[in-house]
Amino acid sequence: MPWIPEQFSTAVLEELRQQAAVDERAAAPVPYFDGVRSGETDALVRSFAGEPEVHHPLRGRVKGRRAFEQFVAETNAWLTARNAVCGPPERIITPRRGVEETVVTLDGDHGPIELPVAIAADRDEDARIVELRVYYGTWPLTGGHAGRLPLLQPDPDLQVLDIVGEYQRALAAGDAEAAAAAFEPDAYFREPAGGDYVHRGREEVVALYERFFSNGGGIALEHCSVTDDGSSCVLEYNVVKWGRTELAPQAGIGVYARGSTGKLASARVYDDVNPPLT
Repeated sequence: MPWIPEQFSTAVLEELRQQAAVDERAAAPVPYFDGVRSGETDALVRSFAGEPEVHHPLRGRVKGRRAFEQFVAETNAWLTARNAVCGPPERIITPRRGVEETVVTLDGDHGPIELPVAIAADRDEDARIVELRVYYGTWPLTGGHAGRLPLLQPDPDLQVLDIVGEYQRALAAGDAEAAAAAFEPDAYFREPAGGDYVHRGREEVVALYERFFSNGGGIALEHCSVTDDGSSCVLEYNVVKWGRTELAPQAGIGVYARGSTGKLASARVYDDVNPPLT
């Protein structure tokens, strides 16, 4: 997800098929950044069920054709100026929502940087986009956290099942051992900053959660939406408390991949919270 292939020209689709053969990039649906960089803005607009609506970490809410066209043009200029290269996408797709992940390599002030990005697209019964939400943390770009206002409201009836639910309960309780126990022995957790902020294996994961819980408790999330294809579970959330520190609600998304044992093989988080750690 997100862009509908049938809306693009044969030339663009053929180029995407060639890319897929070279770097295993999935060509259908058209990946988010490939569509944005295709030069076929009309195809992007037609991928929406109604007028375009995008929620972006820096630009905020972009709604309507004119605002969307400007957003696409500015995004392209930024990607070109930064010599951006997008990695192959990972996808979780269900009938009414698609989530896509990629890592964008960009020119930074002191060399290349990696920016993990997740895109969630709500879809109607015809698979057209109702709303598109882009998630990433600004730390790789600026060395700081910008925060993110909520995009979705909490759903009190939402159920997070199996190992993902166990992990969420350990996270809220501030139990480092229980949180680490939800992972397979060689699993990894990737923070929003990516790059050096990947923690693999039980020892590193336990140390990470001990640090996360050093402010006197766990991390409280409002659960807003779940997208689950059986292999991976995606949770969109608002962070409302970190240890003893109450926070203004801040939006984020986590992708939890199940391994062969039923425990987590990986967890990748995309938010922009400034952790109040001691």
